Amino acid sequence: MLDLAALQAFNHLLAAAPWARAKLVPFAGRRARLVLGPLPLEFRIAPDGTFESLGTGEPAVEIVLPAGAALALPEGREAMMRGAHITGAADFAEALGFVLRKLEWDAEEDLSRAVGDIAAHRIMKTAAGIAAAQADAARRLAENVAEYLRYERPAGVDKDALAAFSGEVDALRRDADALERRIAALDK
Repeated sequence: MLDLAALQAFNHLLAAAPWARAKLVPFAGRRARLVLGPLPLEFRIAPDGTFESLGTGEPAVEIVLPAGAALALPEGREAMMRGAHITGAADFAEALGFVLRKLEWDAEEDLSRAVGDIAAHRIMKTAAGIAAAQADAARRLAENVAEYLRYERPAGVDKDALAAFSGEVDALRRDADALERRIAALDK
């Protein structure tokens, strides 16, 4: 069930990207497996360059993404694909990897079909503003927590205090050595 939904989502993106389908057409009939953590997605390249469901069989290419790869998605697909382990036919793997890295969803275009161009543009602009505000709020919160920990509740020791403590330890070590020499002299 989840496989079919993922394939439909990929095919929706491929439908809007003729360049991607053209890149995959030479590999029609070849099987691939995309694994994100415990979720494998197996598919075959259709003659029109889209993905189609298939039964069991050995894939020509397997792309395994680490379980935490989805967390890197906000940094971009390049960051998400950085930890990928790709095995199989090199030419097919390169083409499939390229398509997966460069394929983009035009959400505004899809939304415009439901609510119209102007409303879709305003909705996307508002959503982008909300996302930017949340990112800014998270950045400011992190800066404030760091400042609080640095000045109000220092978790470490600042350099001047460490240098002073180190100097006191050295003086104590010298005094202890002098005391040991005096005791050794008295024992003789």
